[in-house]
Amino acid sequence: MIHQDGFRALDRQECLRLLAKAPVGRVVYTRKALPAVLPVNFSVDHDSSVLLRTSAGSDLVRAVDGVVVAFEADDFDVATRSGWSVVVTGRAAVVTDPAEQERLSRTGPRSWVVTDDAVFVRVEAEMVTGREIVGTREAD
Repeated sequence: MIHQDGFRALDRQECLRLLAKAPVGRVVYTRKALPAVLPVNFSVDHDSSVLLRTSAGSDLVRAVDGVVVAFEADDFDVATRSGWSVVVTGRAAVVTDPAEQERLSRTGPRSWVVTDDAVFVRVEAEMVTGREIVGTREAD
């Protein structure tokens, strides 16, 4: 259903399908008691969680391990004034299980920055919301 404001709510499956197509998203977390947003490349795992790959010593790992974060990705077409946005909210945790680390080394996201101490961070898809805007006419 399209609301009067031109937006349509997306169901969980539709959100996850769109999310899996996006190459870059943004992790939203707290740094020094203030909101912080960091663009990252990612992948969606078989259990619908969002996976990030980063340096073990990064500020991001220290800030998000064990806490609730939000992750957002979107895609928009300026010419048609259409697009979508998906937000995943859930607890983030560094993957520590050796078997899982090995699996993710083969199937998980590839970092755009080469690092010798890479770790994977999993954001559980506890809450998944999204919306789509359909093309609207330009105001006269």
